[in-house]
Amino acid sequence: MSFKASSVALPDLYEASIVELQDGLVKGHFTSVQLVKAYLNRIEEVNLKGPALHAVIETNPIALSQAAALDDERKGKGGRGPLHGIPLLLKDNIATLHEEGMNTTAGSYALLGSVVPRDAFAAAQLREAGAIFIGKANLSEWSGMRGEWGRLKGQVPNGLSERGGQTLSPYYPNAHPSSSSSGSGVAMAIGLAAGSLGSETHGSIVSPSSRNNVVGIKPTVGLVSRSGVIPISSHQDTPGPMCRSVTDAALLLNFMAGPDPRDEVTLHQPGLVPDYMKALDKNALKGVRLGVPRSFIRNTKAIEETFNSSLDVFRALGAEIVDPADFPDTEELLTSKAEKRVLDVDFKVDLNKYLSELVDVPTGVKTLAALIEFSEKRADLDLPPPFYNDQSQYVGSHLIRDMLLARISRFKQSEASQVDDAYFSALAENFDLGRTRGIDATLAQFNLDAIILPTENASGPTAIAGYPLISVPLGFQPDDVELLPVTPSPVYTQAPGLPFGIVFMGTAYSEFKLIGYAYAFEQATHVRLQRRAYDDAIPRTQLTDVMSQL
Repeated sequence: MSFKASSVALPDLYEASIVELQDGLVKGHFTSVQLVKAYLNRIEEVNLKGPALHAVIETNPIALSQAAALDDERKGKGGRGPLHGIPLLLKDNIATLHEEGMNTTAGSYALLGSVVPRDAFAAAQLREAGAIFIGKANLSEWSGMRGEWGRLKGQVPNGLSERGGQTLSPYYPNAHPSSSSSGSGVAMAIGLAAGSLGSETHGSIVSPSSRNNVVGIKPTVGLVSRSGVIPISSHQDTPGPMCRSVTDAALLLNFMAGPDPRDEVTLHQPGLVPDYMKALDKNALKGVRLGVPRSFIRNTKAIEETFNSSLDVFRALGAEIVDPADFPDTEELLTSKAEKRVLDVDFKVDLNKYLSELVDVPTGVKTLAALIEFSEKRADLDLPPPFYNDQSQYVGSHLIRDMLLARISRFKQSEASQVDDAYFSALAENFDLGRTRGIDATLAQFNLDAIILPTENASGPTAIAGYPLISVPLGFQPDDVELLPVTPSPVYTQAPGLPFGIVFMGTAYSEFKLIGYAYAFEQATHVRLQRRAYDDAIPRTQLTDVMSQL
């Protein structure tokens, strides 16, 4: 869909691609100032008003002046490239210049007003390319480290932060947005920016991409620097793009990837980073062998049925499907406790390092121990709606107070952990299960080019291996699916029309191949276009509205 201004058809911001927007900017059909105004208005419509999706924690107070400067630069010197004047959102654990006026807090008041020393490396790369950061996306507070690992029952749900409130999916009222980069996923689903960045430790890019009908790339750990990103684990963390198309995600990855002296693991990349835009080939699946680790697919009836149907699409595109192609260590992967030990230790070590490098922290939180103390003092204050209707009801609820204290328990587990022999054994177990006897063994045993799975079943092996994963839209829950739970607590985890995705999994630094496979599938199916968000969750502002204003 497009909208006309005079004789020019303008892109519909619900679906507009970065390439499409850059083309309009180059041709002078609209300016970056107008584009930023339109996106800020769209955020205003649905973020705290109307459906109150809580996708964005804060917006950039100088975004319009930055856009004006980039418009002037385009007129005077020409454009910098495909991201010149393009508005993006960043997850609120990715540092941006303090003088810009936005915070970097991981959703917590503990870091409100803290002064970061510089842009995160990925942000700096994008800024140099001409991107405009119009806001910070909401997330699971501390990227999910403030609740029971991987569970919703009786704990703080994903997408909830003290500063940002509860993020909601735009595909069903009061629906769960899935995993910590939820704000980035929701924002992309309904066009609150041209592109976004999330971060992943265990599913936090691909899961909200899946649930919100967008594309997410979780790169190999070491392809994109983590410097300036509030951490969980140096062994598993990575920033990555979340966009409405494989093309846009590949474009952002082009600018994000590369070596950074502040993140040693990036200095061991194998050669030059390829141009991922050259991977965009509709015929990329011809002659490719794809494996299905069938034993990972559990408790997902509607998703499994759609996934099974998609195998015929792959065959029609020239791929050979090996089904089943089960991991030799499946049961060990599913039952191992090594990941939790590694994450507990890494969080303590890596967060203490990040906090120590901040220029200033007004709250005085400069260590994990100080964060625990800060959080316990706020235990009666820091849980936003919909958990309570007013403060008196909240204070009087022992259940809610118990839930709050449970959020802190994970911090205490991390603080009590040590870098010891058990930690190193757990780390070795992770690499053995995820890499040696996991993904790499399966690829070799079945002579596979890549592995495919429903996104919901895929995050574990790549998380502990540090290997790449790309999620693209696959389908939607049927309209007659049971609404669960019957009374949301506080969100529906299953609902009619909620999207789900399919992932492409490979060995380290196989992003180029995986992007090609994902693009070929996306172009053959166009699943994202098959269903839009529910009507009240779709912002109405378009470029024509902004351009018609005097």
